[in-house]
Amino acid sequence: MSTDSSANGHGLLDRLAAGPVICAEGYLFEFERRGYLQAGAFVPEVVLEHPDLVAQLHREFVHAGSDVVEAFTYYAHREKLRLIGKEHLLEAMNRQALAIAKEVAAESGALFAGNICNTNVYVGDDESKRAVRAMFEEQVGWALEADVDYVIGETFSWTEEALIALDVIKQTGKPAVITLAMHQEPVTRDGLTPQDACRRLEDAGADVVGLNCIRGPRTMLPMLQAIRWQVNGHVAALPVPYRTHDEEPTFQSLRDPGFAGAPGGRPFPTALDPLMCTRYEIADFARDAYDLGIRYLGVCCGAGPHHIRAMAEALGRTPPASRFTADMSRHAFLGTDPSLKVENREYVAEL
Repeated sequence: MSTDSSANGHGLLDRLAAGPVICAEGYLFEFERRGYLQAGAFVPEVVLEHPDLVAQLHREFVHAGSDVVEAFTYYAHREKLRLIGKEHLLEAMNRQALAIAKEVAAESGALFAGNICNTNVYVGDDESKRAVRAMFEEQVGWALEADVDYVIGETFSWTEEALIALDVIKQTGKPAVITLAMHQEPVTRDGLTPQDACRRLEDAGADVVGLNCIRGPRTMLPMLQAIRWQVNGHVAALPVPYRTHDEEPTFQSLRDPGFAGAPGGRPFPTALDPLMCTRYEIADFARDAYDLGIRYLGVCCGAGPHHIRAMAEALGRTPPASRFTADMSRHAFLGTDPSLKVENREYVAEL
């Protein structure tokens, strides 16, 4: 039985019973854009090198409307650190990320979440199963010691890898949010539809199941609808904020017709800028997902605080950042305030 407690007495499941929960993600891409993380390896070394910046981004997302501070331990696992020759930093990186997130969650009243993710080691054989379980056990163990409110296991394209992550989390007694990542084929890498995979995860004890990353709002929503029909409990929806479509359903498969010079011929991951969703598209997605009965919502790789604010406002909230939501009424040319210069307002067509 999952425990559901937080410092203020309202844990994840309590909050989901009362209404939607927004979880901001997207730290890898945001820190890469800011120049503190390298695309390719995508290892969150910034946690150790600039902990103040990690804390500040947590605060910015909470300010924008996130109900959750998720420890930045995505890709802070043994395999990723091995690739860059820094496996010795594994424990310090995880403990530091957890400590930063815990502090910001405590000061803001947000939920404090641990995080594990796809290992890129799992291939279905017994050896890889043992390896990923060991990786999950050490990360979840540190999250448990930090007293997280719940643990997120995300971006799994293998159902079986997700089930191993779930089993490790369940042994702690903490609630588990498990999300899958669907590539171009509409099935997991072990051949299950997203709805069948999510049903298996729910039957195995996941408190929240759903999808995150890889697909943008347009190509994720139909899958979410099928999942919502298939499972009984809470569903999670955290797309990437990019304009994926039926011909290019994932952000790795997107192509930019306006620029053919992206490295390797594909915009992913560092030339996706012109393909990004606006805040208004994310707001539309939030409303559509909510209308399907989905209550755990967020935005994944590529998200900025403005996306989270748009999502929160679409759900009827006014986070602190709403103080600065756009109001064009006083714009010199586009505004409607009667004190504005008529000459400028009449010049609008020439802008």
